[in-house]
Amino acid sequence: MSRRPAPEPFDDALDPALPTTGDPAADGTAAIDFSSLSVAGVTRRRVAVLASAMLAAWIVIAFARQVSDASAAATRAQDIATGNAALRLEVAAMERELDLIGRQRFVEQAARAYGVGSVHEIPFALAPGVAPLAPDAPGSAAVRLGSRSDDVPPLERWLTVLFGPSG
Repeated sequence: MSRRPAPEPFDDALDPALPTTGDPAADGTAAIDFSSLSVAGVTRRRVAVLASAMLAAWIVIAFARQVSDASAAATRAQDIATGNAALRLEVAAMERELDLIGRQRFVEQAARAYGVGSVHEIPFALAPGVAPLAPDAPGSAAVRLGSRSDDVPPLERWLTVLFGPSG
């Protein structure tokens, strides 16, 4: 039951001059039954179709999220496998280096840097503020075995020393 007060009838309904037939539907005073009308075109079938479509969309979205998660996990597994392969190579390189520094020849070479060597060796070190070597110093790339050198005859060298360079 409604708590609203009953609406007041139209002036036409109160007019005693209008004839009444006794039928409330014909008089316009009867209430209309809205249950038989569809509200804005919404029927049970359309609601069912809409609910089914929403359920299907939810299932598709959930499935897509699962596929996305599986793809991300596969990518992560591939990255981990690649990282493991790189670490294996690094470990192998470190093992080779460990074998190298464990050899007696390497230990003797490293000991020379600290002045520890055989009794027949003369330890030496360069002074901290020494100038760099000249490009044609003994042992430099310009004078090494197999490098090109300008063969100047001795007479030309003497003339250069006495009279200066020519040309």
